[in-house]
Amino acid sequence: MVEIKVKYWLDDLEPLCYVDGKSDWIDLRAAQDVQLKAGEFRLIPLGVSIALPEGYEAHIAPRSSTFKNYGILQTNSMGVVDCSYCGDGDQWQMPVYATRDVVIEKNARICQFRIMENQPRLTFTRVERLDGPDRGGFGSTGK
Repeated sequence: MVEIKVKYWLDDLEPLCYVDGKSDWIDLRAAQDVQLKAGEFRLIPLGVSIALPEGYEAHIAPRSSTFKNYGILQTNSMGVVDCSYCGDGDQWQMPVYATRDVVIEKNARICQFRIMENQPRLTFTRVERLDGPDRGGFGSTGK
């Protein structure tokens, strides 16, 4: 088991935990009440700073119910936090755009994360031809 050091910015923020039997993603919560008007952008503090192990990064994405419940979109679609973002003041935040007026209450589960090993070093080789099947281009379902 890998130990992850977490600094909580608030004593009354729900601690990070797995939702048993559901997923290996970990929910993140709003660290304060947030009121947004339609069309407004905001960085919502998530109330944690996390020291990831060397060679790992966190992928942060909205929960499946976030848009339905709050009408917010994560503006970068998916956030990536690398292990260098590990200082005492490096509080994680979720950049959002509101599609409607909304109030998000403190401790509301608005996004989730998982950690992944960094991609291995790659080399790229120019070729004249690829040997795989031709499916008709990106976005094609084939014939």
